[in-house]
Amino acid sequence: MTRHHHYTHSHSHSRDKHSTTVHGHNHNPTSYNRAFVVGLLLNASFVLIEFIGGFLANSVALTADAGHNLSDVLGLTLAWSANLVARRQPSSRKTYGWRKSSILAAFLNAVSLLLVTGGIAWEALERLFYPKDVQSNTIIWIAAIGIIINVGTALMFFSGRRNDINIKAAFSHMIADAMVSVGVVFAGIGILLTHWSWLDPAFSLIISILIILNTWELLKESFHLVVDGVPNKIDERAVYTYLSEFPGVTQIHDLHIWGISTTETALTAHLIIPQGHPGDKFLSQICQELHNNFGIDHSTLQVELGDSQYPCILEPTERV
Repeated sequence: MTRHHHYTHSHSHSRDKHSTTVHGHNHNPTSYNRAFVVGLLLNASFVLIEFIGGFLANSVALTADAGHNLSDVLGLTLAWSANLVARRQPSSRKTYGWRKSSILAAFLNAVSLLLVTGGIAWEALERLFYPKDVQSNTIIWIAAIGIIINVGTALMFFSGRRNDINIKAAFSHMIADAMVSVGVVFAGIGILLTHWSWLDPAFSLIISILIILNTWELLKESFHLVVDGVPNKIDERAVYTYLSEFPGVTQIHDLHIWGISTTETALTAHLIIPQGHPGDKFLSQICQELHNNFGIDHSTLQVELGDSQYPCILEPTERV
């Protein structure tokens, strides 16, 4: 018996109302260009203001906030670059193009945010034991401006944070810095009322711990995609069950689901159909329903007859 194979690729970017509403996919990497430009300009300007203000006010909390803003500038630059690079067309050497750069950018942003926050926490600990006088009025006003800038920038990325972890990383950077700014304001008010200088590093330390806890989830999610893990939004067992219930399908093996980018998902699977090739309509239907029901954009299906004389070398579960 001759073994038959059929490959079908589904690049489902349908614009119909159903798919747009249910999955909310945004495959337009230029849609946040304005947000990136505005965010970079605002934060780059504010970094200079805060470093000068922190030096003049002798405030580690304000200097810490400037450090976060500097990391935000670098983080926004990285996220924006990945957003633009992801538009590059596939080539013979990069068959998926540069889409995965968005995943790598999200991971690097999470790492950088943890490193910067850890440095701030360390500095805050030192100042906690050896507090210095600070100019509370100065840090209150400068940090208040920072809250406005960072919250305003974060809101520009708010809508995309659920479907794109690269945008989520940019959003997290902005929210993290806004949190530090809030801590600086409270520290300044506390010092103004009590003259307790240790409140400055104490608030920085508390906010730093909260940021680290929040960023850890982003780090895990982005690293999961870096190593081709199944995207969190998809239940691989549900996909397996769904495919196995199609008429004529007796077995499934070599099922793989991974993220091509922070917004696109790919799938490959071998379907055992002893009756023979079911036709292009059948396969097209599967690919479209994988897109509509699970948000899987690129499906590659291989049909096999299950001939025991010619077993598939990828059938064993331990094979990849």
